[in-house]
Amino acid sequence: MNKPLLAALATLVITGAGMAPAAAAAQTGGAATAPVKRSAPAVKAVDFAGTVSLSNCSGSVVRLPASADTDPALVLSNGHCLETGFPSPGQVITGQSSSRTFGLLNSAGTKVATLRANQVVYSTMTDTDVTIYRLTSTYAQIKSSYGISALTLSDTHPVAGTAIKVVSGYWKRIYSCNVDGFVYRLKEGDWTWKDSVRYTSACNTIGGTSGSPVVDTATGKVVAVNNTGNEDGQRCTENNPCEVDANGNVTVRQGINYAEETYQIPACFTTGNKLNLSASGCVLPKP
Repeated sequence: MNKPLLAALATLVITGAGMAPAAAAAQTGGAATAPVKRSAPAVKAVDFAGTVSLSNCSGSVVRLPASADTDPALVLSNGHCLETGFPSPGQVITGQSSSRTFGLLNSAGTKVATLRANQVVYSTMTDTDVTIYRLTSTYAQIKSSYGISALTLSDTHPVAGTAIKVVSGYWKRIYSCNVDGFVYRLKEGDWTWKDSVRYTSACNTIGGTSGSPVVDTATGKVVAVNNTGNEDGQRCTENNPCEVDANGNVTVRQGINYAEETYQIPACFTTGNKLNLSASGCVLPKP
């Protein structure tokens, strides 16, 4: 799991925050030729607005496609970021009281407010790795007071090759890469996650980025939540997840990082941002 480490801090100092590699212009000998114009996909501006910082983790204020402005706002992070400790394999937590606070960031990554939860709506590390908090504020109140809108969860499966950004409120750092593919089963220690997102190597996320929203740059919507990476090349141990295919073959990719899809979440909520795990189409694990 991407928990904060001294090594992570050292990495951040060395590499710099939010730095993108410079593009090198290719040169050829002989006569100059006109550059070939290629149409690029439309890109939504992705910044820190709506992300939050937690103790030891990252997160974001999110809304569902059908959420109303008057609904209590939700915060999305990882199951392993739950303040009461890692949920056990097979454990699903719903309706747990919480008074956790979150630092709300603006587009520049500056903290503009402290938001407070009153409930852990849903948390698990089984099949996926998510915690969803309910806040004491509505979306409209957050927008009116701080001018910040929630990020919207996509309700469709992400696509391989999609350009994405992983936005860490903890480090105030944005990673840019692509969806490299999907993992049938991602196993780490005692936990197993299904259909995980594998990043291309440019998203070299570090400790403290756990819970960061993974944003599709074409739509601006959240398609996954960042959660782990293989740090040392070990096989299926904590901080060293391994990929297991449908035939049971195991692959270890040291230095590669992963996220858990979030498209399943909207189907499990009804009017008023209320959780209903019995709703039609809801496939999230149940208690």
